[in-house]
Amino acid sequence: MDPVFFCVQGFDLFQAILKRAGILRMEEKITYKSAGVDTEKGREFVQKIKRNVESTHGPRVLGGLGGFAGAFDVSFLKKYNQPVLLSGTDGVGTKIELARLLNTFNTVGIDLVAMCVNDILVCGGEPLFFLDYIACGKLDPEKMDQIVAGIVQGCKLSNTALLGGETAEHPGTMKEDEFDLAGFVVGAVEKDLMIDGNSVRPGDQILGLESSGPHSNGFSLIRKLLLKEGKHLPSDPEQVSFLKDYALKPTRIYVESILKLLQKVPVKGMVHITGGGYQENVPRVLPPGSKAKFYKDKIPSGYFFEKIKKDQKLEELELFATFNMGIGYMVIVSEENVDSAKRFLESSGESVHWIGEIVSGNKEEVQFV
Repeated sequence: MDPVFFCVQGFDLFQAILKRAGILRMEEKITYKSAGVDTEKGREFVQKIKRNVESTHGPRVLGGLGGFAGAFDVSFLKKYNQPVLLSGTDGVGTKIELARLLNTFNTVGIDLVAMCVNDILVCGGEPLFFLDYIACGKLDPEKMDQIVAGIVQGCKLSNTALLGGETAEHPGTMKEDEFDLAGFVVGAVEKDLMIDGNSVRPGDQILGLESSGPHSNGFSLIRKLLLKEGKHLPSDPEQVSFLKDYALKPTRIYVESILKLLQKVPVKGMVHITGGGYQENVPRVLPPGSKAKFYKDKIPSGYFFEKIKKDQKLEELELFATFNMGIGYMVIVSEENVDSAKRFLESSGESVHWIGEIVSGNKEEVQFV
């Protein structure tokens, strides 16, 4: 028997049994839509975002949106002596919950791209293409359109093609207004030009590029501190405005300025300050025998961090172990190159600060003075 026919006949029999048992009303028919998944609305959504997504495509993208796979022409890698592909994946964490409460969805898509492309940038990689995954309780085309618009903007800021994605409804496992995001990026770098921090030595200098705020990390603590019971917006309109204007600012994307810098100045190591702050991220790029020494008075923590430090009476080391504290990305260069690197980054539009140096010691022991 044709297995498809058997499945259809079996499904009809299953419905008949449910009706006979009184579980299903006689006039009621089980459908995918009645189970909570509206595939027609999903198709309409894809058509709605198609033009926006394809605005990130260049000649390397083969075919359009909607196929089973995204295709990307990598023949340009022939000019590399030894091309290396880099990949990364990340999400936006519980910042999504704050966006949901504030009914603001056009920034978290930028966050999603930034968290991924900034990570592979640390190795000196040029991002090539990006994929997204959106899970939601119920497809809200207007909300999803804003999220995808943010992803598109992030891809344009990083010169990355949005090659494809998946939007999945999860009825019964997520509330209708809940959603979650995951991003995936693939990039490339010449093997000899990969930056891994192995050449970092005591005496090298650390430059910090300013962040826009907390970026996409530390939001479980932010929600605990600034939301009522950790899950409701405060009743004070000024506090709500503070959350929207400062906490929800999208993560900065450093791709353009850093890739230009790498063509001009020898860079020994780079750090993307994400979850775990300075203590977790900086040691990841240091060789044994070297540790980072930071000068707190040189780090421009900014209004958001100064306010929560003052209002919530948090210990400073706890802040540095959780947040970026005003510095979203770090570049490590030799002392002879620190001035030229700083000038070049500033000419690219970055706000740059000398914030520390590399000294001898256990790399896991990040020092603050």
